Amino acid sequence: MEELPELLARRRGRLLVRPPWEADVADNGRLVVIIEPGRAFGTGHHGSTEGSLVLLERALAEHSGARVLDIGTGSGILAVAAVKLGAMSVLGIDVDPDATSAAHTNAERNGCADRIEIVLAGPATLTGEAFPVAVANLLTHTHLALAPIYARLVAPGGALVLGGILAEEDPQVTGALEAAGFIQRDRVVLEGWSSLQLDRLPAPRP
Repeated sequence: MEELPELLARRRGRLLVRPPWEADVADNGRLVVIIEPGRAFGTGHHGSTEGSLVLLERALAEHSGARVLDIGTGSGILAVAAVKLGAMSVLGIDVDPDATSAAHTNAERNGCADRIEIVLAGPATLTGEAFPVAVANLLTHTHLALAPIYARLVAPGGALVLGGILAEEDPQVTGALEAAGFIQRDRVVLEGWSSLQLDRLPAPRP
């Protein structure tokens, strides 16, 4: 049987998530994300976060150099990972001051602070910008409530990565997002948690 750290590393592909006290351990050529375990959600060792990392890597392979929106940034792990994977810049938002503080700290710890903007805000307050890639590691009921807002915040042809969904609940999320103008592209299930990649349908031709 594989040791847990090696299993997690294999699943994440190019990414390797570590706490600060393991920052100097050999990385075997992977992109290292240093995250301080703390009060903010998201350390990379939970099926929902891990699945989101897998699909975020796939989305950014298709949308190279994209600007990314991280909704409910928590510890900032997905924002940092996005920069490590080649995102041009990231806007991370959260309604929890503890989360935004942790995300700021982790962005600085990873040398990404110049490309990550962290804002204390909810997605409904954002106006005037649609993103090529957006990621949200939240719970099912929140995804259902935000479906029409996701449609406004993701650019036509863009990718939306959703985590934090119990595997048996993901048909509800997929249905709500399809009704809002998305189509399911990919799905990863780890430890009973489902992560989804959905594509925003292109704008209709005039």
